Amino acid sequence: MRKLAVGIISALAGGTMLMSGGVATASTTTKAAPEVEIVDISPNPVVVKWGGETTASFKVNASSDVEKVELSVEPLTRGPRALAAKDVKPLEDWRFSVPFDSRDYEGKWRATAVAFDKDGKRVAADTSFFAVDIEKRRTKAATRIIGFEASPSRVFKGRSVYLSGRLLVKDGRGWDTVRNAEVSLFYRANGSSGWKWVDSDRTDRRGKFDTRTRPFKSGSYKAVYKGSFRTEGTSSDSEYVRVIRFRR
Repeated sequence: MRKLAVGIISALAGGTMLMSGGVATASTTTKAAPEVEIVDISPNPVVVKWGGETTASFKVNASSDVEKVELSVEPLTRGPRALAAKDVKPLEDWRFSVPFDSRDYEGKWRATAVAFDKDGKRVAADTSFFAVDIEKRRTKAATRIIGFEASPSRVFKGRSVYLSGRLLVKDGRGWDTVRNAEVSLFYRANGSSGWKWVDSDRTDRRGKFDTRTRPFKSGSYKAVYKGSFRTEGTSSDSEYVRVIRFRR
């Protein structure tokens, strides 16, 4: 009767009763705690082209007793460009996707996965880190030549024609002048398909350039700015000049 009583007490206490050699013994099994782990972030680093978008994928593993997993990402900074969190799109099998664009913070980010049980209780969490690289803007500023003129439009052979115009660049405020930039002037005679260099001039503080030439045959003139490291090249519309021969 004494051995039977021990077995009953062990069973009531919630243990597992084992019978061996006619003697009752008791042991207790411990249930494993719920687990969640961020196992992959791809790509890492997340490289975003200027003006474009790159989507990163996050893979999370969770134990079978986890009912729901939530993922959040945030930059490790308190700067003005940092967001509180990014929108996360849940996929299947504890996979998530997050879009990044060139307006996002560049640097180190933190991803956090939180697991919940069937009662909605938070039961586990995991943190992983990744980097976001934003390619720098490489777009050159647009330029244009305005007011290009070849004057006079009718000239006697051997007399001077004056070529002038202004070079402008587009910035955040609109169109501004380009100083000390080299502008080349070209000439194409009637019946010719090629342009020939005539002269070059540097713009003044107002972006103005001017030069003169002496044509011997009717033809067209244009101004060309080849651009620089920061600015695009541009050319003007062509201007036609008629050359008149002296009559004896």
